[in-house]
Amino acid sequence: MSTIAATFRDSVLERYFGFAERGTTLARDTMAGATTFVVMSYIIFVNPSILAGVKPVHGAALPFAAVLTSTCIVAGVMSILMGLTTNYAFAIAPGMGLNAVVAYGLVASGKASFPEAMGLVVLEGVAMVVLAVSGLRELIFKAIPLELKKAIAIGIGLFIAFIGLYNSGIIAQDPSHATPVGLGSFTTWPVFVALFGLVFTFAMRAIRFRGDLLVGIIGTTILATIINKATNYHAFGKAAGAVWPGWSHLYAKPNFTLFGNISFHSFSGAQLGVVASLVWVFSLFLSDFFDFSGTSIGVGKQAGYVTKDGDIPQFKKALIVDGAAAMAGGLASSSSATTYIESGSGVAAGGRTGWVAVVAGILFFPFIFISPLIGMVPAQATAAALVVVGWLMISTLTEAEGEAEGGSAKSRLAGIDFHDLAIGLSAALAIMIMPFTYSITNGIGFGFITYVVICAARREWKRVHPFMWIASGAFVLYFLVPVLQQHISWF
Repeated sequence: MSTIAATFRDSVLERYFGFAERGTTLARDTMAGATTFVVMSYIIFVNPSILAGVKPVHGAALPFAAVLTSTCIVAGVMSILMGLTTNYAFAIAPGMGLNAVVAYGLVASGKASFPEAMGLVVLEGVAMVVLAVSGLRELIFKAIPLELKKAIAIGIGLFIAFIGLYNSGIIAQDPSHATPVGLGSFTTWPVFVALFGLVFTFAMRAIRFRGDLLVGIIGTTILATIINKATNYHAFGKAAGAVWPGWSHLYAKPNFTLFGNISFHSFSGAQLGVVASLVWVFSLFLSDFFDFSGTSIGVGKQAGYVTKDGDIPQFKKALIVDGAAAMAGGLASSSSATTYIESGSGVAAGGRTGWVAVVAGILFFPFIFISPLIGMVPAQATAAALVVVGWLMISTLTEAEGEAEGGSAKSRLAGIDFHDLAIGLSAALAIMIMPFTYSITNGIGFGFITYVVICAARREWKRVHPFMWIASGAFVLYFLVPVLQQHISWF
């Protein structure tokens, strides 16, 4: 009887996903899905650490367990939806970089409360869906110079790495105020644990150990917990992780309190207003859109989805699902969810169909029941993961030109020509401003405005797409909002 059931199951899945047509098998794609999950599962630890670790200026902080539940539910449901809808091996989870925008750029800076910030994330997802349905993708993709796209990714990478290094204590404020920041005290246990995590994780990355980020987080957490216990909880305390919850407290009911906890009051609030809120939506949209486009093309080429013309047949469907994932992330307060570049690990393991994404999605669900265990993870244990993710984003500087543009790959690498004043200076400012001001939006705005101003000063009108004029004008208004709010009430 079990043999008949297995045969029926295999035939149904074969008809739906077409394993043989894609040159794979059910077993291979199942293993590939598990591989994808292991490689990207660090987000289960890191996303709650970032979002729940921020102290809002306005409103309440997010409960760790609730963010964990939202993270796993959104990643699981949207990965499954992507696999079933497109039959592509693209797994989805709350995006690194985008969660930092929400946590630090909006909430920690006092520009918005968490519900207001998540409302902006929902609107960004709506923009993604509208973009896909209307067919305006090509317009926006071609309007922004390739070098600026890469600069955005590099700046976000530096921002994420800086967050990891700062939160772990490896980088700290200079007590003497001689410099804004410096190296933290290497004589403290937390910094020792963070440095151990870096060495341990980098070593596993060097030997190409799959799941290096996950194992690095777990191993570093174990060391931190042992040290904390041995020092009678003086090393980390009892409120910052590194505390064993006890066998009787490992299980916890899923916390759904953040679902639907959004607000659009930022458009009428004193902190942002209409123009600034729209610019934040636009900034989130740009980060998400180019993140998805680069990921889908890169993983798609590896999986054989990209045609000779550089197109992905189901790209519109995938873009709609990715936009819906952003909306779902906002509605669940897990931050904007997007397609993960780590999906390439499953493809490298032989995965070729949407079953890979389905399996990866299913594996997220059990973690919603063990939030106390995951709450053990201190900031020092996630530092290495953030640095590695930052490095991966910075490495876009060495993508093949075709991959970066979404076309056929070329042998020449698509670097940034810093000798070209318009490109070089705008890209440099975008890269520098993001980590220096803790704001991705500021970096994009400085980059766009600088590019347009230099091209205009040189009368190189053909280099500036009309979309860039509009976007730069919007960023100028955004930077002028504090002044305008003092004189115009509806701002």
